[in-house]
Amino acid sequence: MTSDFTLADLERIILERARSGASDSWTAKLVAEGQRRAAKKLGEEAVEAVIAAIEADDEGLVSESADLLYHLLVVLAVAGIPLERVMAELERRTGMSGLAEKAARTAG
Repeated sequence: MTSDFTLADLERIILERARSGASDSWTAKLVAEGQRRAAKKLGEEAVEAVIAAIEADDEGLVSESADLLYHLLVVLAVAGIPLERVMAELERRTGMSGLAEKAARTAG
């Protein structure tokens, strides 16, 4: 199964729903509650994804990964950081080995 749905699509939907202020929108509610709440949800979803991975729960890992990506994009939106910046950073990092990239981050 292939999908044309991208993280950029998800980011656009999150931004639209955040701006809507709709009372029935989880995204609008989460954004309105601020970064502390959004980041807390991100952390919860990360832990749930780790647990699913450790338990070799493939379906759970897929579901929790979707939740994790969604909540990460909400946190970025609240911070005013476009996904494009994160993707540019990932692209920059692909030009060096993972060990060299990590050493560069810890040296600075």
